[in-house]
Amino acid sequence: MPDAPGLELLRGEIDRDVPGAVLATSYERERAAFVVDPDRILDVLAWLRDEPGQGYRFLSSLHVADYLPSEPRFGVHYELINRERVERLRVKAMLADPGEDALPEIDSCVELFPTAHAQEREAFDFFGIVFRNHPELTRILLPDDYVGWPQRRDFPVGGEPVTFTYSEKRYG
Repeated sequence: MPDAPGLELLRGEIDRDVPGAVLATSYERERAAFVVDPDRILDVLAWLRDEPGQGYRFLSSLHVADYLPSEPRFGVHYELINRERVERLRVKAMLADPGEDALPEIDSCVELFPTAHAQEREAFDFFGIVFRNHPELTRILLPDDYVGWPQRRDFPVGGEPVTFTYSEKRYG
């Protein structure tokens, strides 16, 4: 993965072709990351994939983090891999909480990285992030009639008690 100076050089190259898209960089625990304007996420991902000399052609992970009480509240993380150089790069887009019944939105990257199909559905299922132009944005693990977004930090904790009788019978 690029080191801290290499990350800044890469940011300069992106700024040349996609001005203003990269808002910040970070290099922590030997992990390189860009913080990107959510409205320009597809431009940056396409640049990293298609620009000669970059070759981040594999999206290994797309996941969401809820940073409540911070604002912007949600971070959509894209973990890209360049397999030829065995490099990993994280791209993060921060989304504000629109409040009330509205859901945060960002463009889908399924057209760029087909591996994002199920991962975007999972992010929608658990966090309520809407991926615009996703070919099949429906719940993937929870029932269709489930109400709420269980991985959000403000989701009520509780529910029905579960009895684990198998262990009690076998080991009790």
